Amino acid sequence: MEKMTEHGNVSIDNPDLHEMIRQRAEEIYIRNGRLAGHDVENWTQAESEILAEATKPRSRAAIVVQVNGVRYIGEYWPESSGGYEPGEIVAGASVSVRLQGDKMFVRRPNGKELETRIVKKIG
Repeated sequence: MEKMTEHGNVSIDNPDLHEMIRQRAEEIYIRNGRLAGHDVENWTQAESEILAEATKPRSRAAIVVQVNGVRYIGEYWPESSGGYEPGEIVAGASVSVRLQGDKMFVRRPNGKELETRIVKKIG
């Protein structure tokens, strides 16, 4: 079954989606002081938030890294980047890079790795 939202049609038969909505409704319940009698309101708000997130167009970002004279362009999803912000790695700075198949892992200044998918190799 699909539900028409302001963001388009979304399948609501997905058990994972139902569980995400349930968890969000519980978070709302707790955040609002565990007030009884607001189950429908909490569920409706949770459903609206989760469906908006599920239908939001995702945009990719890219990072360019040069390794031994070869430039690698790696794409990543900002929402899955562990808080990486463009410019966090200063242009021209030395960084640790690990290449594994079509993946490129760039060591960030905070010690975490930014995982990217190599989309272009130049040189």
